This record gives sequence, C-alpha cells and structure tokens, in this order.
Amino acid sequence: MCGIVAYIGQREAAPLILKGLKRLEYRGYDSAGIALLNGDGLKVYKKKGKVADLESILNGKELHAKIGIGHTRWATHGEPNDVNAHPHYSQGQRLAIIHNGIIENYSSIKKSLLAKGYSFDSETDTEVLINFIEDIQKHKACSTEEAVRLALLEVVGAYAIVVIDKDEPGQLIAARKGSPLVIGIGADEYFFASDATPIIEYTKEVVYLDDYEMAVISNGELNIKNLENQQRGAFIQTVELELESIEKGGFDHFMIKEIFEQPKSIADCMRGRLNAETAHIQLGGLHNYMDKLASAKRIVFVACGTSWHAGLVGEYLFEELARINVEVEYASEFRYRNPIIKEGDFVIAISQSGETADTMAALELAKQKGATILGICNVVGSSISRLTHAGVYTHAGPEIGVASTKAFTAQVTVLTMIAIAVAKQKGTIDDGEYRRLLSEMAAIPGKVEQILAQDAEITDIARLFTFAQNFIFLGRGLNFPAALEGALKLKEISYIHAEGYPAAEMKHGPIALIDEDMPVVFIATKDSSYEKVVSNIQEVKARKGRVIAIVNEGDVDVKKIADFCIEIPHSHELVSPLLTSIPLQLLSYHIAVLRGRNVDQPRNLAKSVTVE
Repeated sequence: MCGIVAYIGQREAAPLILKGLKRLEYRGYDSAGIALLNGDGLKVYKKKGKVADLESILNGKELHAKIGIGHTRWATHGEPNDVNAHPHYSQGQRLAIIHNGIIENYSSIKKSLLAKGYSFDSETDTEVLINFIEDIQKHKACSTEEAVRLALLEVVGAYAIVVIDKDEPGQLIAARKGSPLVIGIGADEYFFASDATPIIEYTKEVVYLDDYEMAVISNGELNIKNLENQQRGAFIQTVELELESIEKGGFDHFMIKEIFEQPKSIADCMRGRLNAETAHIQLGGLHNYMDKLASAKRIVFVACGTSWHAGLVGEYLFEELARINVEVEYASEFRYRNPIIKEGDFVIAISQSGETADTMAALELAKQKGATILGICNVVGSSISRLTHAGVYTHAGPEIGVASTKAFTAQVTVLTMIAIAVAKQKGTIDDGEYRRLLSEMAAIPGKVEQILAQDAEITDIARLFTFAQNFIFLGRGLNFPAALEGALKLKEISYIHAEGYPAAEMKHGPIALIDEDMPVVFIATKDSSYEKVVSNIQEVKARKGRVIAIVNEGDVDVKKIADFCIEIPHSHELVSPLLTSIPLQLLSYHIAVLRGRNVDQPRNLAKSVTVE
C-alpha cells in the first residue's frame, strides 16, 4: 500500500526512481509523483494513474538531478487526482515530502495551521505534515532535521516519510513508525524504499529502520537516531533476494508465475526443516519455544484476508493433531474487542508482508497482556518479525501479484509443520502417523506439479464461466478454508461476486441462489466427508446448478453428476488444502484474464496493507 523510492548519490535520480516505482506497483496505488532537486531548484511532478502516466508528463522536462524522491499513492485522504498525489510541497516550497501511512490528528494540526495563515491545495494529511514541519522550522529557527523530529513527536498515527530540502542539496531525511522503510547502502550513495525490491539492482546491503527512528543522509554520511535525539547504530543486513525473482521470467503476469512457482516455494519452505527419510522436523526459529508451545492451553491466530484463511487451516491442524484449543481472529476486530488474553496463551500472527497494520496492532495488544507472540511471515526483516518473540519465515520468495497464491500455500506448509512437530512432542500422534505425515508433506511439491500440468484443461473450463456474475465455493473440514480462499481469489481479480461456505451450510440460505446460471465449485476429495459432499452436489444438480468439482484421480461418483471435474492426486486429508487450493487459483486467474482484468494490480487493492 503506497510505495516510496528516494535516492541521493552520483547517479541520475529520475530514471532510478521511476524504475523503482514500477517495481513497487504491486503494492497498489492510484497516482504517482517525483520531486527532483538540481540547480534549477526543487521541482515536483505528479499525476493520477500509473507510473507510465507520470512518465508521459515528464517528456521534455529537465530531469537532471542527483537527489530525488518518488511515490506511488493509494488514496486515503482525498480522492485519487493530480493534486492529492505525492510529493507535497510545503507552502513556501522549500520542502517536499513523500509519506506512507495516516496521520490521525492531522485535522487538529491543520486547524492550527489555518489560524496561522497557511492554505492547503490538497485534501491530504501529508500536506498538513509538511506544513507543520515548515512551521516548526520557521518559529523555532531550527534545522529541517530538528523540525522533522519535533513534528513527529506531536503527530499521532503511522508514517514512513522522506523529506527533501531545497536549501540542503546534500541531505535527505527519513523516518518511520508503523510503516516499513529500508535504506540501501551503496558506494557513496543511498537508496530509500518501502521494501528491498527497488534496491537490489544496486546494492544488497540494507538497514531497516525501526519505529520512532530517523535517518539523515548529509554530506555522504548516514546518521540514525530516535525521536528522543539519541544516536542509534546502523545495523547493516544483506538481502537474500535476486533480481530475477522480481521479474516475470516469460510469464504473462506475476500471478501465474507465482502459481507455477509453488512446487519450488513449498519445497523451499520445508528445505532444511523437514526430512521424511530421517523422520525429523526442525524449526530453528521456534527451538526455544517448542516446550512452551506444546504445553499451551490456547493458541490465537491473528491475520487478515488470505492469511486468515491459512489460520483457519491451522486451527483444524492444531486441534486435530496437537489437541490444543485454537481460535482464529481477524486482526482488525481483535484489537477493538478487549479480548481475553492470559499469560501462557500464544498469539501467532500470520502475514505475507510482515507489515500488516491491523496485525501489528493486535500483536502489540497481546504482548501488553502477557501472551507469547510468534510470527509467520515471508519478508525477512519485516516489522512483525522484529515485534514477535520468535517465529518462522515461509521462504516463499517475493510475491508481486496482489492476490496471494504461493504465500498462502507456504503459510499452510509452515502451519502444518508446526502442528506435526508439536503433536510429536506432546505424544498426541503415534510414530507411524508422524512418519506418514512427513512422507505426505515431502510428496506435496511433486503433486502440485501434476496439478499445474492440467493448466490448459482448467483454462477451457474457465472460458465457459467468463460471463458468470456470481459463484459459490463449498468445502468441508480442512477444505472449507480452501473454499473461502478460492472465493476470495475469484472476487479479488475477476470482480465476480463469490462466496465460500461450509458445504453443509448450503441448505441454511445459499441454496436459495441456486439456478441454471449459478456456478458452484465443490471441493470433493476422498476424505471423511466425501459421501456428505456428494449428497450436497446432488442437491445442487437437482436445482439445475452448474457444478465444477475438485476430485481425486480415478473418482467415479462425482464424475457422474458434476458438469466439470478437475482431478488432483490423492493425499492425506490433513495436507489436502495444499493441493485443492491450486486448481482454484488457476481457475480464478484464467477467468480474470479472459475478462480482461489486470490480475496483478486489481482495482482498489494493495499488497501490503499498512494502514487500518
């Protein structure tokens, strides 16, 4: 959600920043802008729409500069238009700012500034912030750096900002609270970005700013301090990310590339952790907490969107295997409910980006109440990974498509491994079942490859449902969350209304929707609920519904009654969501493409939701 790119050094800033903004397009945005500082002064250019629209207005402009800031905005305060786009000047046009996040007390600050004679061009909280900084700078006769620090002591909310000062051509000032910001360190040059993707082409040495920290580049030197003006050391890390992983690699979209990466991403998630031959699971990130986790009376998963669906799978796994009471909470609701959290409870955050604002707020609340907090996320160095007591990285690699695919299966893979490991430690599964589950997990990447080989057949099915207006997805047990995830994928990228339900709930309302125009997707694999799902399919067919069924290879019963069947390999019931989710991803992708949708950047959505 929103993207920041800034540069100071000896390269031409404009092309570098524009390329970086394109690398951040996956985060979701509706306008883009750039500010450049050179001998002609501080110039701001911004435009509603895509980075390509911004580039079109830059033709013929003098863009030579060695320092600049750029931004892609996802609208919060004020509609998407040229005026509300970032960067924003201060009233005197000495300063310009880019900002991710929300300043919650902007209204009271704005009222005070209006009384002092300030006027505002935009509806944004960001323009209020830069004028607040300018006002402090004037009235306290202090440096821009000090004015930024003093202003941030007064603001309430979340922010990642970079400020440029036309009177300080060798300086950039950045700060963060609740919104990610990474600094790339090159040879006499520095890069700022919302994540590492715009940086890795130039350097792999980075510093992740912590909350309430400021970074000042001045005269070629990096200085980090907190808002109390105390110096902080720069902890430099090496990013394990390759440029090829954030490019399409011959695929039409990042989403389909990431769907096809799942045999590798699931294997990478298990690599060095699960060994079926030696019957061993080792999750190093949880090593010091396994005893405590095994004795936990209650686990609460907090997550949003797709990660919440992964948490629902985790609930089934932990309760079935480890016999631990589990609750799955929407992070956005959890923090406002005054939840009952006791010492000894585990609260586990699940987040692809590791920056989800609602999930971070839920963790902070749980930490205050004495819970042990763990994290499952994909991005190394992310805020959640630093906030938690311990955790596990999914190692899925960068996921650029807004609609999550490989991150979901990686999260489910991690949850399955943890549940099996805890169950083994508690003795709630015997050695034979333990070994069988490890063998089943080890076989998943190969079985996913078999499903992906049916892409052409799934495309043919998708073609027949391009003009549907509604879908229902149904599953039972562990595949109820998979049905929810299938419905979410379809609505996210195709804009078709879709709902997921437990199959048994169909009779409690949704059956009223069934007619010859209603496609119904059933997950009908051979598990403990198979016969009941077959009965549900018959009920839909009796009302002329059109059935697409996910079935196991060699299925006979469902094939007799369903309109279309997609076969997947047989697997243990407890690992089946790792397989059933794959054809649902492909089905959604192809329907969306056939409808002409922008599957990588669906409207109104953002990859990393860093505001509430």
